[in-house]
Amino acid sequence: MELPADDRSASPYTGYTRAHWEAAADALLAAVEPYATADRALYHLPGDRVSHAGHLSDGLEGYARTLLLAAFRRDETVLGRYAEGLAAGPGGVWPQVADRSQPLVEAASIALALRLTRPLLWDRLDQSVRERTAAWLTDALTAEPWPCNWELFPVTVGGFLAETGHAPEAARKAIDRGLERIEDWYVGGGWYTDGDGRKYDYYNGWAMHLYPVLHAWLADDPELLDLYGGRLERHLADYARLFGGDGAPMHQGRSLTYRFATAAPLWLGALTGRTPLAAGETRRLASGALKYFLDRGAVDADGLLTLGWHGPDEAVLQTYSGPASPYWASKGFLGLLLPSDHEVWTAAEEPGPAERADAVTPIGGPNWLLQSTRSDGVVRLHNHGSEDIRYDPYYTRFAYSTVTQPLGSPPDNIVMVGGDPTRTGIVPLGVGEDWAVSRCAAGSGAEVTSLVVAKGAVEVRAHLVAGADPGTEVHVTGWVPWEDEQAELVPVHGLSDGFALSGTTGDTPTLFVALARLTAEPDPLPLRDLAAVEVLGDHGLSVRWASSGEVRNFRFTESDGRSAASSWSVTPC
Repeated sequence: MELPADDRSASPYTGYTRAHWEAAADALLAAVEPYATADRALYHLPGDRVSHAGHLSDGLEGYARTLLLAAFRRDETVLGRYAEGLAAGPGGVWPQVADRSQPLVEAASIALALRLTRPLLWDRLDQSVRERTAAWLTDALTAEPWPCNWELFPVTVGGFLAETGHAPEAARKAIDRGLERIEDWYVGGGWYTDGDGRKYDYYNGWAMHLYPVLHAWLADDPELLDLYGGRLERHLADYARLFGGDGAPMHQGRSLTYRFATAAPLWLGALTGRTPLAAGETRRLASGALKYFLDRGAVDADGLLTLGWHGPDEAVLQTYSGPASPYWASKGFLGLLLPSDHEVWTAAEEPGPAERADAVTPIGGPNWLLQSTRSDGVVRLHNHGSEDIRYDPYYTRFAYSTVTQPLGSPPDNIVMVGGDPTRTGIVPLGVGEDWAVSRCAAGSGAEVTSLVVAKGAVEVRAHLVAGADPGTEVHVTGWVPWEDEQAELVPVHGLSDGFALSGTTGDTPTLFVALARLTAEPDPLPLRDLAAVEVLGDHGLSVRWASSGEVRNFRFTESDGRSAASSWSVTPC
């Protein structure tokens, strides 16, 4: 991909300006054009992989997701090509929108693109094409979505149809129904779970916030924008901390092949004026994400986005991932809706949170603890509240970072009880200024109550295993470096050395404690010199940080004391 020369005066961190984003969008759109069918209604991108929705649906996905990019780019010539596809697709070769079908997802992208470019595309279509397109989209108003972010696809379609006067009553019902549904999943502090349970990931940014805020903004509804924009603003205060100093987003959750779609909520905050971030910080984080992936092979020799993270990588795919799935990355170009003289484009880049200072940040909704270090720009996420067993290991590990990925064998960041690495039924027990606690079910019928305490790049990890037979083996693993980082896991109590620290349970609930560190510093101080950890009695823990002399004390406490398997929690003291 050919991009303009870096501009280090305007963008001292990335070198990227609006011209870089425009050039990247143009290159991506040009690269997919040869794969359009003769009628331009489908885009069949190359490769052997077919999603579980099938080849035809994958072709529709190629059309819809690249149309969304064309809508943000607002290039009339390119939009003209997509207008040809509208003449042949709806009511023709496109699969119908049905209950819980992939076309429902793509209908939302098409409707949003048409709404954003109405004078340039929709208003120039023949009346018959508009009628067929509206009729095809109308099925999305009543199609049953999966109970998750899919509830917002009928909302997005409904917003466009209501605006154009098609099925206005059904459109309004779809909007109201979807917006009411996501209220069940809002947990406060700017965070949603993606459906029932505790599924926290980037769908907060590129779905749960994106669609309601855009709908409120496009509908010019100040009441809705106050509600959803306020939530977005609170979310962005945490969200900005998920990006490493090298631009990398946190490697956690599903659909990671959407890559720089992670920039979408950053731009959305600037677009609607609902952001706590300075204009230069917004652009630095968004451009950093785009640059991170372009520099690491996300685009192949033909200019196409690959199915993966850096380059091709099946580990980050799901069964719904088809050849064109990565083009939901188009959402990352939302910033092109901002005029070129907007301050987000004209202000000088400012550093992101990971570049400003060491920080340990509790996030209440997901019960996460974020830990970042300025010297290497690494961000670590300690997961004590997010779970979606359908997509393990990208949800159920104890920790994730911007410079590692979850591994299958040997598994990273787990507690294995009796040879079983299971971590289910995660119960969040709280977060504080430098700690997070959770409880979960583990192998052999055991219950594990876990505490992490963090400062700088140092972590104290403590796990109390209750309910396991005496003599049950327990293994604890830590970080596995991806590139040039260093990872350490040092036994403190109840464990012996090795990649997987090992110990055995006693006759009563047994505490296992380790020091851990993931760092990209070239010559870090010895880990044992940075924290002194002492076990007090059977279930107390004292941590003294060498850098400040501060002491942090915690105690594992039993909730009812009736049996060895009773639930435990942790109390700072």
